[in-house]
Amino acid sequence: MIDQRLDRGKQWLEQLLSLSGIATAVDTQQPDGASAPNYWLTIDPTPLTPAQSELLIGTEGATIDAIQYLANASLNINQEADLQAGYTIELNGYRQQRAIALKAIADDAATQVRANGTEVVLQPMSSAERRQMHTFFDSDPSYSDLSTYSRGQEPDRCLVVKLAQAPEA
Repeated sequence: MIDQRLDRGKQWLEQLLSLSGIATAVDTQQPDGASAPNYWLTIDPTPLTPAQSELLIGTEGATIDAIQYLANASLNINQEADLQAGYTIELNGYRQQRAIALKAIADDAATQVRANGTEVVLQPMSSAERRQMHTFFDSDPSYSDLSTYSRGQEPDRCLVVKLAQAPEA
């Protein structure tokens, strides 16, 4: 049986692309081990020109982030809780490549904070990327001595990495 949420996401993205004059298919995937329904909607790059792929990703991922935001907002609005899900939009491995780059930024920030003992303010990031960075720091034991928070206003909101507060004795 096809998951209704997965099918709804695929249809939504294919229709958005079609309305944009881009005729391509969307592949779907639900990663194993997800605690909440989370679906990957991968745009088939085969029929796309390089210019179309660049347009869909946008400068620093702005367009693909906007499409992902719209997908999550429109697909979950007025849905019962059991029909809501998270959707990740992927094209040409952008999300995977960006995750690798964000992990490298996290590692560099950790090294700086540990070496200097002072906060490190990272470049402005989208809310999705800041959330991903918070998750890196919260879930990786090698960062247990560090904590993160966000500072500033959109679109210039930044992630700050600092030494964690020592527990009081």
